[in-house]
Amino acid sequence: MSISESTDRSTSIAADTSIGTVQLRVSNLDRAATFYERLIGLTAAEQPDGSVLLGGAAGWPPLLSLTGDSAAPPRNPRQTGLFHLAILVPTRRDLAVALVRLVQGGWHLDGASDHLVSEALYLSDPEGNGIEIYRDRERSDWRLGPDGKPQMATLPIDLDDLIAELRDAPIDPARDGRMPAGTRIGHVHLQVSELRETERFYIGVLGFDLITREYPGALFVSAGGYHHHIGLNVWNSRGGATPPPTGVGLRAFELRLGDPAALAAVLARVEAAGVKPESTPDGATLVRDPSGNGILLTV
Repeated sequence: MSISESTDRSTSIAADTSIGTVQLRVSNLDRAATFYERLIGLTAAEQPDGSVLLGGAAGWPPLLSLTGDSAAPPRNPRQTGLFHLAILVPTRRDLAVALVRLVQGGWHLDGASDHLVSEALYLSDPEGNGIEIYRDRERSDWRLGPDGKPQMATLPIDLDDLIAELRDAPIDPARDGRMPAGTRIGHVHLQVSELRETERFYIGVLGFDLITREYPGALFVSAGGYHHHIGLNVWNSRGGATPPPTGVGLRAFELRLGDPAALAAVLARVEAAGVKPESTPDGATLVRDPSGNGILLTV
């Protein structure tokens, strides 16, 4: 997909834009739902169409929607799609509880990092979908660069210090068996085939602000000064193909606009750029980035 050069960049996406439900297709629905319930601590609710919604302790808003298809081709890590979905927990103690839950469940981490703006744990689900569980530092503690934008890094995290959060507030199985209320999807990180058209789409069309491109082969964009709502990289997928529409992995993620006017502004830029939206059965508008990643635009 080639983005029109005439795209109007005079208006940024609304500051209160956020990431909503991430939709995944899995080959073994029972196994995936059990993983997200027991190891991640989400609350599952089966839907009339057979899919499963998963949320925090209150069950709403849903963080994930899982659709099962035993015939779905496995995820190809060299193709475009999901790099990871990022579950944002309210406090540092909640992150420590998540770590203990994973360790006690016998699940290994892929990594753990201090990003200056946040602290994060990384792992993969049974189908190979990447997951980040993280907590944000207070915005007043973020380091800002000369351009006023948050500075990020990838540093080792002190896991012993993280676990020490539980010293004065030990785990209570009745309270800590589920991710707490307020848990949500903080951002998504996508694999794309290239960065030039991708940047023009997310910044020039959707209206996100560029936060940094200092990580080689990646860029990070956000709304409202957040450190990032969407990460984009070509680390494994440079020149990669779009996965089959029936394959394991990302179906789409929800981009929530604060009001109808904000949605209309985005749709006007989409139309001006020559990007053709698709209608979904539930009335939402679906657009695809230049690498085929699906984005549901909702209010």
